[in-house]
Amino acid sequence: DTSKLARNRKMSAGRSIAEGLALVRAKVAALAKEVGSNPRLVAVSKIMPVEVVMEAYKENQRHFGENYVQELCEKAPQMPSDIKWHFIGNLQSNKAKNLVKEVPNLFVVESVDSVKIANALDKACVSAGRTELLNVMVQVNTSKEESKSGCEASEATTIASHITTDCKRLKLVGLMTIGKLGDPNPEPYFKQLAAVRQEVEAALKLPANSLDLSMGMSGDYELAIRMGSTNVRVGSTIFGARPKKDATPASGGGAAAAGGGVVKFEGGAMSWVGGWQGAAAITALATVTLALLAARRA
Repeated sequence: DTSKLARNRKMSAGRSIAEGLALVRAKVAALAKEVGSNPRLVAVSKIMPVEVVMEAYKENQRHFGENYVQELCEKAPQMPSDIKWHFIGNLQSNKAKNLVKEVPNLFVVESVDSVKIANALDKACVSAGRTELLNVMVQVNTSKEESKSGCEASEATTIASHITTDCKRLKLVGLMTIGKLGDPNPEPYFKQLAAVRQEVEAALKLPANSLDLSMGMSGDYELAIRMGSTNVRVGSTIFGARPKKDATPASGGGAAAAGGGVVKFEGGAMSWVGGWQGAAAITALATVTLALLAARRA
């Protein structure tokens, strides 16, 4: 019974999902009172099975974040329609149409980092017949990592202006950033996003602090709120450690974890054991296949 398993699921720290969510909510509420703000909590549910995500839903959580288009398109129809989905992952322009069409309760796309992506989303809203404006945020690469999505800080105003002027089906609601992975001091990234917001608001003649700042994750959301974040994206502190999407097994046998399940192979035979069987499973199967072929060539 997957529902029963989800209810009994414990995180690595020994907390249930309900307890993890309550802990984060309490901290967010205390910080909000301290700084005089009202930040939104987004529960990042990527890779987690529907049954597990529903445990947070039952605790009245409604804002959820997902990173992968295919996973969100498969999850959304299986879950209540009053969920407000945040797409927070890298978005390719050719995936925009599917995302908007398959997820009618898509609340916001936080990862718009180019005019091209903005245009693709605008066209997707027309194609899907979406009557409600789609909220979007401009993602800024404040850490300047080449491997990370997001526009340069100097490009943010141009993209934001294009959205407000030329994308009639989109509504600019904020800016988003992800700090440098492993950096114990994310403060410079948060400061820069706040500075970019000031520039964008001045250029577009918007009221000060009217745009959201989406910054802060499990490891740094408390600092982010203190520095002005209005939208924090917390995953592992609520749901526990995520299974790895894939792993490279040894040539004679092994396993690849993905989406709450495991792909096993022995003697050239592969099988999927448990867990969500969507995009993550396909990714893991492909990884194992490639690893097996590489091992044989070697």
